[in-house]
Amino acid sequence: MSMMGLVFVVASASASASASASASAAPAPGSAEIDAATRAAVEATCFDYVDGQLEGDPARVARALHPDLAKRRVLGDTPDERLGLRRMSKEELVELTRQGALKTPKEKWDRSCVVLDVAGNVAAVRAETPWFVDFFHMGNFDGRWVIVNALWYAKPRPK
Repeated sequence: MSMMGLVFVVASASASASASASASAAPAPGSAEIDAATRAAVEATCFDYVDGQLEGDPARVARALHPDLAKRRVLGDTPDERLGLRRMSKEELVELTRQGALKTPKEKWDRSCVVLDVAGNVAAVRAETPWFVDFFHMGNFDGRWVIVNALWYAKPRPK
């Protein structure tokens, strides 16, 4: 390979790396176009879920969830299952809330709901509390946003 060819290959690779870096820093597709009313409605559902658990209000959590909720946590390989998941239904989550599993004094609430994207009647959302991070898929049914799918991560408890 000639010196000129080598310079061209290096310059092309450098340009590709720069393009990839700036593409990964770009906002999520559609996130800039989310109108304020839609964003507020999606966030309200997220906060019903999060705040309902933190205050121990099962009715508030229940209204945020689709009846056929699929809530899962990655376990990895277990003795019983390859690529294991912890599965939870709407009823189980509401019951855990009723039992006060995540009830937290309000002054210790450190939570957020971030709408990642909305496309028509579906939305992707990230929720975080001191205890967990959830990624939601929400659906809009007759003007009401509800959580259809949730994949969550349990944060390590402080020692």
